[in-house]
Amino acid sequence: MFASPTRGCRLYRRARPTILATLILYAIYWFVMHTPVGGQGSAPRGSKTVKTRPAGEQFASQLSGPLPPLGVERDLVVASMTTDNTTWLFEFFPNWHKSIYVVDDKSAELTVEKNKGRESMVYLTYIIDNYDHLPEYMLFIHSQRYQWHNDDPYYDGRPMIENLQIPYLQEQGYVNLRCAWILGCPEEIHPFTDLHREDVHAGEYFKTGFMQLFPGVEVPEAVGVSCCAQFGVTRWKVRERPKASTSATGSGFWKRHWKMISVAESWNIHGILRGTICSTAVFDIA
Repeated sequence: MFASPTRGCRLYRRARPTILATLILYAIYWFVMHTPVGGQGSAPRGSKTVKTRPAGEQFASQLSGPLPPLGVERDLVVASMTTDNTTWLFEFFPNWHKSIYVVDDKSAELTVEKNKGRESMVYLTYIIDNYDHLPEYMLFIHSQRYQWHNDDPYYDGRPMIENLQIPYLQEQGYVNLRCAWILGCPEEIHPFTDLHREDVHAGEYFKTGFMQLFPGVEVPEAVGVSCCAQFGVTRWKVRERPKASTSATGSGFWKRHWKMISVAESWNIHGILRGTICSTAVFDIA
């Protein structure tokens, strides 16, 4: 039996205060959990409050020089654009040096020769330019604090970096900053069977790209790596591939990556290189 319209309105009026109170309580909870002492930015409750630099000083520090100073142990290698706000890195990670590349500003201290390949161009430029004096630990990350692929309930990049276990990174040599398997694992690319799709081209192009990067190495039947191009790596792991070498995976390895980005027509080349960079860091491709 259906309730009359008059009765339905009365029920709604009675329930409305409860609904409103629930929404208010949720809003207060969300605000408390996301607002640190001082009211600027957002941070989980219980986190330490860090004094921030003046805004002008923060932005000026982003472009401190083309190379990290000698003796730097930890470096955040950041792919950014002129519209990105990276001050959160200075606010919460004062103990990390920041190498912030601005890909769409040719006058920036840290930039790239060509704005292609998304973050891949930044990462490879950093490795090639700094190979002889790499820091002990490097985190290659995107510039924005909140991103859908960050492993955090609020998609916050701050706890993702704070929770990084340096001893584990030192032991493994490489860690993906995304632990969730979706997207990318257990198998994302099938070089021999993937068909052409208008929205995704990585599988179609991976085979050709892999053969160019690793001459004589058998192309894998399946490739899986968690997205989305944010990872930590150690100096010793990078230097497993010598800078000066005539081998297929020596200096030619890094330069072939760079060349592929520079001349490639595909917008999805960063996806191919992301898979090869990450997989070669994890697996010994000789």
